[in-house]
Amino acid sequence: MDWILDLAAFFGALLFLMMTGINVFVAFLIVNLTATALLIGERGFGLFVNSVADSVTNGGYATIPLFILMGEILFRSGSVDVLFDSVDRLVGRVRGRLYAVVIVIATIFGALSGAAVAVSAMLGRSAMPNMEARGYSRRMSATVILAGASLAPIIPPSLLAIIVGSLADVSIAGLLVAGIVPGIIISLMTAGYVALSVMRDPSLAPEDSAGDDAPQGSALGAVLRMIPFMFIIFMVMGMIMLGIATPGESAATGVLGSILVAMLYRRASFAMLGGAIASATRLSVMIMVIVASSTLFSQLVAFTGASRAMVTWAGELGLPPMAMFWILMALPLILCMFIDQIAFLLMAVPLYEPLVHALGFDPIWFWTIFLVNLTVGGVTPPFGYTLFALSAAAPNLSVAEVFRASYPVLAIFLLAIVLLSLVPGLATWLPGIL
Repeated sequence: MDWILDLAAFFGALLFLMMTGINVFVAFLIVNLTATALLIGERGFGLFVNSVADSVTNGGYATIPLFILMGEILFRSGSVDVLFDSVDRLVGRVRGRLYAVVIVIATIFGALSGAAVAVSAMLGRSAMPNMEARGYSRRMSATVILAGASLAPIIPPSLLAIIVGSLADVSIAGLLVAGIVPGIIISLMTAGYVALSVMRDPSLAPEDSAGDDAPQGSALGAVLRMIPFMFIIFMVMGMIMLGIATPGESAATGVLGSILVAMLYRRASFAMLGGAIASATRLSVMIMVIVASSTLFSQLVAFTGASRAMVTWAGELGLPPMAMFWILMALPLILCMFIDQIAFLLMAVPLYEPLVHALGFDPIWFWTIFLVNLTVGGVTPPFGYTLFALSAAAPNLSVAEVFRASYPVLAIFLLAIVLLSLVPGLATWLPGIL
């Protein structure tokens, strides 16, 4: 059972370094280089160089900086203000209108950004003060923002889906498309929860929330102003689904589309574009270093024999495949309360990948549910990153209020995980028609 000690040493060292506040990529580098020196010696550093080379030359990873740049351009140009106003007009005079607006906006922003923390912070700064000023329940407003922001890693383009697809050798296009139906289902479940809550307790929404403060203007005008954004989404996901472009090619057209949208709304400038490129470059470099370190980490795990031993151990347990499925899902649900989602993903994929094949699970189905499960960790007290992003962006919200607002979100996402496990077609149907 030496492989257990090896795994305990790997994970223990990583968790300890992360708890000290060191960046994720630095922690991975330290553990990888130390383990390489101890297990293989000087010759092992050639393995590290090969891991870096394989990562930076992998065409699938080209989608990461492109999708990040697309979101940066749209957010920095202020083009999203046009989208917010248009959705507000389309929702119209409905009691609790802003709840519905935030759900729709968060869903679209998730498709444009892919980062739950970014969407949570942005909505906390923009939507939360407006909702509070109009008399909306702060707790319900926070619940809606958290639920909507948590869709970002699920609805394509999802950076986490790209990383999982590359590390687990699963179709990136398939994983991206697989998130569409679950994302829509979770969005509708959130809307249903809000509607039932407002019907049961009308005080959650002000009496005039469907009155004179409703935006003026025709629905046709609102739709016309949204067309450029819908065109970007089509260029990103539509071209993948139609088989016209690869994820990397569609990401490139998405960047071009975001620049054209900023120009169309007269929000484009060289300063804005330069800031977006600089920010996207910093984040992309950090992610690529983490991915390269994860590749070496998986090779070290395989070198110790832990991957093969885990598959053997799982078979010797004699548990039904679905029992093993729930065990594998329990780990991210618990550990992502305490550590970064990407950090856990990079540690777990090399270990889970052989088990997924050994247990006969459909990889698209399993990794889609895995991504939903990772999202739950971001909104789970006491250390969910998305919770603290909202608390920091909305100073009037106490941490305790944000924690209480997260409980309905947890229930919705856990129910969605159960639904996806019972009805696999919800995750596999759309990729199946590609």
